[in-house]
Order: sequence, then structure tokens, then C-alpha cells
Amino acid sequence: QVQLVESGGGLVQAGGSLRLSCAASGSISSINYMGWYRQAPGKQRELVAHITSGGSTVYADSVKGRFTISRDNAKNTVDLQMISLKPEDTAVYYCNANIVVATGTRLYWGQGTQVTVSA
Repeated sequence: QVQLVESGGGLVQAGGSLRLSCAASGSISSINYMGWYRQAPGKQRELVAHITSGGSTVYADSVKGRFTISRDNAKNTVDLQMISLKPEDTAVYYCNANIVVATGTRLYWGQGTQVTVSA
């Protein structure tokens, strides 16, 4: 069984920084892409950033220049460094990963971590 566990959320003032981490564990053969999504109250879940196993990255326009995604393939972890946070970044942040297991490839999600940015 595979699990994704996020950590690092919290409350921060506008202009501040937070670092989110996500660790994948279990019977993992390999991991293709890993990423972060977020969902604000009353809104749809949206892509924040994702990174391939080769290190190619994609960012939402709203976070370009402020957020940086990185991963450690040896540890099966993905981090999201967030700076210059804005109140509109407030959301539950979810880690996801496209993981190869014995029975095939599947998309896994973490449980989410709350990020609250006060004005």
C-alpha cells in the first residue's frame, strides 16, 4: 500500500514563507511525476506545480516566481517552497504522485495540509 504524507502547512502573514513537504512510502517501483494542488473554500482544486522524474517543472501562472517545487528521487519526496505569500494563496494544499506499483500505474493523493495567509 502506498501513502503520501504532507507536512509544513500553517498560518503565516502576507509576505511570509512556508515550505511544504510530501513523502511517499510503501511498495513503490518508481514515481513518474509529483505535484502540488490546492483547493480554496468554494473553489475547484487547481494545479500549483508539478515536477517530472527528470526535473522538468510546470507552475500555475499565479505562483510563478514565488513558489519552487523540488524533489528527491532517492527519498521519494517532493517539496514546495513558497515565498511572498498572499492571502489568495490560502487553501488546503494536496500532494499527488503518479506511482508505478506492482499492479500498474496509479495516481495517489495526500490528505492535505492547510495553508492560511493573513493580510
